[in-house]
Amino acid sequence: MTKSNDRHVPVLFQEAIDFLDVRAGGTYVDCTLGLGGHAEGVLRRLGAEGQLIAFDRDPEALELAKTRLARVTNELGSQAPRVTLINEAFSGIASYVKPASVDGLLADFGVSSLQFDEAHRGFSFQAAGPLDMRMDTRSGPTAAQVVNEANERELADLIYEYGEERRSRRIARAIVRGRPVTTTEQLARLITQAVPTMKQERIHPATRTFQALRIYVNRELDEIKALFEAAPKLLKPSARLVVISFHSLEDRIAKDSLREGAQKGIWAILTRKPVTAGEEEMERNPRSRSAKLRAAERQ
Repeated sequence: MTKSNDRHVPVLFQEAIDFLDVRAGGTYVDCTLGLGGHAEGVLRRLGAEGQLIAFDRDPEALELAKTRLARVTNELGSQAPRVTLINEAFSGIASYVKPASVDGLLADFGVSSLQFDEAHRGFSFQAAGPLDMRMDTRSGPTAAQVVNEANERELADLIYEYGEERRSRRIARAIVRGRPVTTTEQLARLITQAVPTMKQERIHPATRTFQALRIYVNRELDEIKALFEAAPKLLKPSARLVVISFHSLEDRIAKDSLREGAQKGIWAILTRKPVTAGEEEMERNPRSRSAKLRAAERQ
């Protein structure tokens, strides 16, 4: 794959920008910079007095986004806002952003196309590569370490909890018997042999297990919970929070956090039901099919 993000269009782009309600001169935070698609949309609306702060723990993605955003700021010239890029997980946002200083905060919890499409990152069962799955390759256990070092019960519980996979025990048993497991191809084959595709299933048998390992390796749900805890302290009154989830575990945290916050008078929820992609976007980008956007305004 050519490492270019020129054609990258993020999921629910227009909807996210509209709900964020970007105001010239404001301070906005993109918690999940990825390849910079949403961030570019924000930049073009900020003006010279504005500021964009963006986080991504993936150094490779950050470098590509940096190049993209540099082109935008060069194009905007004297009207370009300030841009600060931070190579850290967004759970540490409170260490970099002052309380009550933010006009809008955006988080797209999906795995970036860069991570899925690069075989050496080990995120996809559709491409043969080392079983890594770390968004930040500088630290933490790899997926290979997890599948080779956890016992059968731990593996089954992990796959069930984070992948919502009902056949987790059978899959865990197959993985343990097939160890050592070092590649995405090997893991996908073990899973497919253990649990063949059922007639009513539209997804690959390995989908939920790969999701579970990725969530576990990157502590994704803990990251999201930390963000919802920090956000109310960072946003100004009337500031907007926009989040995009891609599976039920993420969306459940978003839904419950916003509902509880609304009951306490912290949020005014702007999306009674989650916003989803239209037919045209789903046809253009199949990954948008599972995306759900929720938005709220700080009270």
